[in-house]
Amino acid sequence: TGRILIPLPNTGAMGRKRSNFYMRSIFLLALCIFGLLQYHNFNYLDSRDNVLGDAVTNDSDDAILAMVPATLHKYLTPHSRNHTTSAAGVLPGIVLLPNSSSSGAATATTISFDVYRPPNISEIKRNIMRYNDMQTVLNEDAFGPLQNDSVIIVVQVHTRITYLRHLIVSLAQARDISKVLLVFSHDYYDDDINDLVQQIDFCKVLQIFYPYSIQTHPNEYPGVDPNDCPRNIKKEQALVSNCNNALYPDLYGHYREAKFTQTKHHWIWKANRVFNELEVTRYHTGLVLFLEEDHYVAQDFLYLLAMMQQRTKDLCPQCNVLSLGTYLKTFNYYTYHSKTNKKSYASSLISTNSLLGYNRNSNNRNSVQLAMSSSYSSSSSAQSSTSSLKNANKVYVGDTGDSSSNLNKRGNLINTVTATATATATAATSSDTTNNEQSSHSSNKNNGAQTWNYHVLPSLYSVYQKVVEVMPWVSSKHNMGFAFNRTTWNNIRKCARHFCTYDDYNWDWSLQHVSQQCLRRKLHAMIVKGPRVFHIGECGVHHKNKNCESNQVISKVQHVLRIARNSHQLFPRSLTLTVPSLIKKSKLRKGNGGWGDLRDHELCLNMSLSTR
Repeated sequence: TGRILIPLPNTGAMGRKRSNFYMRSIFLLALCIFGLLQYHNFNYLDSRDNVLGDAVTNDSDDAILAMVPATLHKYLTPHSRNHTTSAAGVLPGIVLLPNSSSSGAATATTISFDVYRPPNISEIKRNIMRYNDMQTVLNEDAFGPLQNDSVIIVVQVHTRITYLRHLIVSLAQARDISKVLLVFSHDYYDDDINDLVQQIDFCKVLQIFYPYSIQTHPNEYPGVDPNDCPRNIKKEQALVSNCNNALYPDLYGHYREAKFTQTKHHWIWKANRVFNELEVTRYHTGLVLFLEEDHYVAQDFLYLLAMMQQRTKDLCPQCNVLSLGTYLKTFNYYTYHSKTNKKSYASSLISTNSLLGYNRNSNNRNSVQLAMSSSYSSSSSAQSSTSSLKNANKVYVGDTGDSSSNLNKRGNLINTVTATATATATAATSSDTTNNEQSSHSSNKNNGAQTWNYHVLPSLYSVYQKVVEVMPWVSSKHNMGFAFNRTTWNNIRKCARHFCTYDDYNWDWSLQHVSQQCLRRKLHAMIVKGPRVFHIGECGVHHKNKNCESNQVISKVQHVLRIARNSHQLFPRSLTLTVPSLIKKSKLRKGNGGWGDLRDHELCLNMSLSTR
């Protein structure tokens, strides 16, 4: 008998198996394709960035000069202040050259060399008074009067002319620079610097001179009075010797050092001068942007500043400060190259602070005292003259040196993209300020022996080209390339007593103290994540390195901006706001000292008064 086949019921098991098989196959295929794309992408980035890295390492004078348009080379080339003139007769300092006439008779051609003589203190004081009284706005006939809503850029200048040359070159390349008023505020009178500033032809320019400088008062307050108490003298000994201000040492028992107090005095003087004393700014209602001589700006810094100002109403109504700079010390470009760290790099992009180093190295008055520049002395003008003669034919294309970087601090930052901060004249101090104040200067010597490599991440602007964030203004993070208007300044000036009596020689720490202790509306900042203002200075008040003629920093900044420009990552069409998930509340800290002298309190308060 034959068997009768009975069909089994269709439960769909086979169909599900086939479906699962197809799904797994598709998933594995997609995973393989994704892996191949990532592999190709990383290899492409390696090949591209290796080429960029090779280009960036070229920091020769010629390479840096090639990055600057030929029309701007004049700002990088110093000129000797000695002049030659022809005259008849023989006078001292004249060279006689034989010259054959048409008749065959020999005649003598005289060439006179007028050796440059720096002005003495009396002449400097007269010149400063003349400049400040005249308030001459250069190039006003070419660019027209200042508009009330135009941007005013105020640059605080000391003696570092080479840094200043590069700042001027960067400003000259910025869009809409012709609309601004560029104010140079000097605390040192130098004819070479004056010539450089007065050579500017791309915008309106005004020079103001701090009249109470150490240069013009070398042997009296606010310089160093012979009867001033030595810094480390005990209070009991100071009272016995009856030296100046014996009753009022600072928080750490130390007495005044003029070289550290000048910057704070200069800052409040220039701010008050611009807002309350200059005739050209009498009716100005726009932003005032504060820069320093060792800064470098991107081409779109004014464009982005205007966009930030427009968006404050809807993005951050409480913001009264706009900040364009961040203290970048190192974008570890070569670690980013490493294939073993690609995954870490990708994950680091998620972190809000992984690319921008907000942990600036601490600094205090003791740890930097030995690094003070000798240019504060009255003999600096003569040295400047000698240097000018020696380097008459040299093209200045870089003046930044290898910086000291505290390697022990790096554990707090992400391994792949580190950004350890620069300690500048306005640097913040750490919580162990007291111990540092009482320590020796050996720590400064150790820092000076360390070196660093300034590797700027090429993809910086592709990540943060249009990102801004908002947070309370912090002195150690937002004091570079920041701007505010007259309303904010008036509120600050009303709190001048808090600023001028706070025992801290740093103007930015004093300003943060004002914000925390006096202002009804605290200082709140909108900060651009992709910085438009860079800090290129290394040799200055707080740092003295072995090689102050290095072109390394300026070369890296030029290249990262060129990459951003060629990749169309500047001039964003919109802004994206990010709010840090956790904002650490600023603690109220005691000052860093250096500001216990009552004469400094009084001078500071007098300079904050309005003359209108």
